[in-house]
Amino acid sequence: MRAAFTTLGCKVNQYETETMEGLFKERGYSIVAFDEYADVYIINTCSVTHLGEKKSRQLIRRAVRLNAQAVVAVTGCYAQVSPEEVAGIEGVDIIVGTKERHRIVDLVEEVLKEHKPINIVSNIMDAKEFEDIPLFSAPGRTRAFLKIQEGCTNFCTYCIIPYARGPLRSRGLASIAEEAHKLVELGFKEIVLTGIHLGAYGRDLNEQVNLVDAVKTVLAEPGLVRLRLGSLESIELSPKLLAVMQQDERFCQFFHLPLQAGDNQVLEAMNRQYTTAEYQDLIESIRTKLPDAAISTDLIVGFPGETEAMFQNTVEFVQTMNFAKMHIFPFSPRQGTPAAEFANQISEETKKQRAHYMQVVAEQNAQEYQTRFIGKNMQVLFETEQNGIVDGLTGNYLRIYTAGSDYLTGTVHRVLLEKLYRDGLWGKIID
Repeated sequence: MRAAFTTLGCKVNQYETETMEGLFKERGYSIVAFDEYADVYIINTCSVTHLGEKKSRQLIRRAVRLNAQAVVAVTGCYAQVSPEEVAGIEGVDIIVGTKERHRIVDLVEEVLKEHKPINIVSNIMDAKEFEDIPLFSAPGRTRAFLKIQEGCTNFCTYCIIPYARGPLRSRGLASIAEEAHKLVELGFKEIVLTGIHLGAYGRDLNEQVNLVDAVKTVLAEPGLVRLRLGSLESIELSPKLLAVMQQDERFCQFFHLPLQAGDNQVLEAMNRQYTTAEYQDLIESIRTKLPDAAISTDLIVGFPGETEAMFQNTVEFVQTMNFAKMHIFPFSPRQGTPAAEFANQISEETKKQRAHYMQVVAEQNAQEYQTRFIGKNMQVLFETEQNGIVDGLTGNYLRIYTAGSDYLTGTVHRVLLEKLYRDGLWGKIID
């Protein structure tokens, strides 16, 4: 039997797809590319934006066209928040949502036997425990994601995720240690800790643990080359976490800290729990302790009620922050969230213009950050090769290119950085 997978959305979704692939491999299924003929198609969907939902529907229909007799299973955030809508798409056999995915193979085999559709989506707010699915296998041998946390209770006014992912659930430290050891044994050089609300790790556990404990647990794995964090809320970045990063060079000096807006009125309307001054203080604290650390961020432009003056406040603020990278998103109203009903919605044309303007600022900031490192030599973990050029990442998330062949992938080398190139820098291996 052949199973094909496709994933939309965040790194957490990508990790969850990998765990499901492993479950199918354990049962003897062959994993094939999504555009190939298969007996089972799994679509792991996204609901963060309207575009994510639209792409999810397109991929479901593509699977049905590839093999009308195949079992088509839909999981992920879109399946969780809109199961009736998914059920209305012709050809869908299984709807799972964001929990109970450890049952996915059993559900597929039940449909193969009974030929009856299954919908097991239930109220995600009733979820109490982290769904601990072992990672039986994973593609690649360079960087692996390790999910340690699920759920979010921030309820930002624009965000559907708390309704799609439910309350906070954390993975136990023993399970984290076991999974980290497995990944290192498989040959992975870098582990990236991920979660829906990563900084909230441990709040639901009785052991009084937090993200620092999870980090130390993974760093205790002797074969680990690198550890990196996924997205983190700025207000949850503790001095203890910075101290661990200062002490252990394996802990990558990279932070993704979503800002979302550089105007306090917009931040308040978004229900973000900080001011621009508090955010700036944190960034300055990081750079005092870790001068070369990369700080990337997310920004939403065109939030309801965002005046031109408020937008300019955000432009000026991000220019002073000198982010290494910025992800720009035009506001997308999500049905069921407060912001979708706010007055003073911004026109699509204005959102498009603001996104374009901010993208120019983002590219300028990125280039300024990259230029700082020309002439320096840094450790690079090489990941891919194409046409005689290999590329990989430094600990502070600079994309580095050099001449070489695929034997370099999965290895770490010291590289002299010579010039700007593509979305990063070109360098020469010197070790």
